Amino acid sequence: MKDRGVTKYALIYKMGFSAYTITNLKRNKSITMNTLEKLCKALQCTPNDIIEFKEL
Repeated sequence: MKDRGVTKYALIYKMGFSAYTITNLKRNKSITMNTLEKLCKALQCTPNDIIEFKEL
């Protein structure tokens, strides 16, 4: 978000994300594929730019 100049405020109030979703993102909790798609559109990026898979 920082690299693209998008703030939490913009995601919530201009792009329709809920504050709960933003909190989940910050805490590395799960999100839906729909949310991932909306986030990619908002940030003009791909899922690979947002998520990282780690082996447990």
